[in-house]
Amino acid sequence: MRFTSLSSGSGGNALVIESPSRGLDPTRVLIDCGLGLKEVSRRLEARGLLPSDLDAIFVTHEHQDHIDGTARLARTAGIPVLTSHGTASAMPAEFWSGVRVIEIDSHASFSLGRLTLCCFPVPHDAREPVQLVVESQQGKIGVLTDVGRSTPHIESMLSGIDALFLEANHDEDMLRAGSYPEALKQRISGPYGHLSNTESAAILAAIDQSRLQHLVAAHLSQHNNRPELVQKVLGPMIGTKTQMTIASQEEGFDWVMVC
Repeated sequence: MRFTSLSSGSGGNALVIESPSRGLDPTRVLIDCGLGLKEVSRRLEARGLLPSDLDAIFVTHEHQDHIDGTARLARTAGIPVLTSHGTASAMPAEFWSGVRVIEIDSHASFSLGRLTLCCFPVPHDAREPVQLVVESQQGKIGVLTDVGRSTPHIESMLSGIDALFLEANHDEDMLRAGSYPEALKQRISGPYGHLSNTESAAILAAIDQSRLQHLVAAHLSQHNNRPELVQKVLGPMIGTKTQMTIASQEEGFDWVMVC
């Protein structure tokens, strides 16, 4: 089982998770597509994939940096889009023209080929935002970005996973001292906004990390955070057997194996 980020941040998000092959065709799900069709195709090719190699697109919520290229990619590749009823209905009908949209229960688990997608709702300023844990026989990968605060249910879902793609959006001091309008600062730091480095560290402290092989710090703000600050805050919260990676807006990160 492996995963790769094509891009992570407010300029566009796209994450691919692939089941183990073991002599069979792997199942691949693209989580969010906030990049245009040309760019997401280019970045897929850089990872050795074509759009037609994907089995589905899972959309976490309707914000532009997560959904922008979704419909065009789905039509081009001939694959369905999986998303909550709230997210689907938040977009105009013409956006979904020619796309097979499958509405999923934001509290349920379901199979996609050789993967199982375990969904859970999160507090964020969107219609019905969902995050997820993706499972195969080889392990579990948790995805948590675009969330304003943690909950006991979130921490329960992320406990005992093998890899975690975790938002570390902003440094609280940088956000407070930065040039953003006050209303935007309050939105970002509020209970339906984004996780700060310290809030992400608290999640790591709360979950069972006994199987955690990989931690990816994701969705860093280009204006209100720096990789070295993320490393300083999150690094001490993981064990010596856990490898930490920071996803970038420009390149995401290359394939990471879960074994």
